[in-house]
This record gives sequence, C-alpha cells and structure tokens, in this order.
Amino acid sequence: MRTALALVGGGVAMVSLASLDSLPAWTALVGAAACLGGATLSLRAVGAWARVERALRLRQPLPAPCALGVLAGGVVVLAVLTLVLSVVELRGR
Repeated sequence: MRTALALVGGGVAMVSLASLDSLPAWTALVGAAACLGGATLSLRAVGAWARVERALRLRQPLPAPCALGVLAGGVVVLAVLTLVLSVVELRGR
C-alpha cells in the first residue's frame, strides 16, 4: 500500500507540474500512468492481504507475494517510457 500511495502521489505531482510551460506535454501522460499503476497495485494489495489473513486464520502457510513481478515490471515500463520520451524531446530541440 505504501508503494501504491507513492506511485499515486508521484503521478499527481507529475500531472500538476505538467501544466508548467517548461515541461513537455508527455509528462502528464507518464503521471497518469503512475496514478493508474498505483491504483492497480492498491487493489492487488487488498487481495493479497485477504489471502494472508485467510492463511493465518486457517494456520496454513503464507502465500507467496505475487504482485512483486508486476510491480517491478510496471516501474521498469514507466522508467523506460520516461527515458524514451526524454530522449525524443531532447532530439527535437
């Protein structure tokens, strides 16, 4: 949940700063993608929490964290997208 909140907070900051004239227009798109990623991650976190609670109550082994791969992949995609758009922006100047 902390990571989801950080993604949403960072996305909101990017969308807010995108209104400045000095920043490229694609900044808002990356910020919106971060917000959507944070929302998706928070939904997955609630499901994972429910699975852990169920396992604890039934005295079963804890389930493996399944959202780590998705989280890492999403962060890599956002980073690559930001890098590519930055390079395109710099070449256009």
